Amino acid sequence: MTTLQLGLLYGGATFLLLFSGIPIAFATAIVALVFMYFFMPAANFHTAASAIFGELNNFTLLTIPLFVLMGAAIGKSRAGADLYASLNRWLNRIPGGLGLANVFACSLFAAMCGSSPATCSAIGSAGIPEMRKRGYSSSLAAGLIAAGGTLGILIPPSVTFIIYGIVTEQSIGRLFIAGIGPGVFLTLLFGVWVMIRYNFEKRRAQAAGDTTAALLQEERYSWRERLETLPRLLPFIALIAIIMIALYGGWATPSEIAGIGAFSALVMVMLV
Repeated sequence: MTTLQLGLLYGGATFLLLFSGIPIAFATAIVALVFMYFFMPAANFHTAASAIFGELNNFTLLTIPLFVLMGAAIGKSRAGADLYASLNRWLNRIPGGLGLANVFACSLFAAMCGSSPATCSAIGSAGIPEMRKRGYSSSLAAGLIAAGGTLGILIPPSVTFIIYGIVTEQSIGRLFIAGIGPGVFLTLLFGVWVMIRYNFEKRRAQAAGDTTAALLQEERYSWRERLETLPRLLPFIALIAIIMIALYGGWATPSEIAGIGAFSALVMVMLV
């Protein structure tokens, strides 16, 4: 059997198992082991278990479940809704402030959990209904959350960066540092786009002559209403600051920082 035929057979078998509904990890593992058994020397097949254990026996991998635990603890709490509500009160005077609140909330939540699905779920569950209620189009509301959620794989602590660093044997700390600039830049670009799109939709509503349109109704919050959101918001901002300072100050390794973050998130969720 030629290399091309073997590759096509391997790819076909992989897709067949993937589309059968088997979890991805098990599907790829089954195909790999079967092809190793039939098309590779027996010695390679017999060393598969030790090779897998050797790859998994990596202290840095501990970073992933710890950051996932931190994100899960925060995601199951009211942190996402509190973050969104607080930013909305502080940014409501800016054109498109509600959309900006969603973008910045996605950015900050991504810095707490490092996961795009968790970011979309936590912020989108509160943000999309609020934007739709205030007249934002469904495409703009969904697009904001979808775009903001992608920041979870770019802004540290990114689980994707951790896996990439382990596979390619790169410094995870340097990868985290490399993600800050693009992450902040994308956040600002999303914010500018929200303001432009908001003004466009507002002018369209004004041209339609519907003075009762939700998009034309302005909300106002007093300083007292803004400040009362801070006690529930500041602890999580402090958590982000601790992680960033410890990581970029070289005080601890990514695995140690993940442990600190997971423990701190659990404590904050219970207390706050």
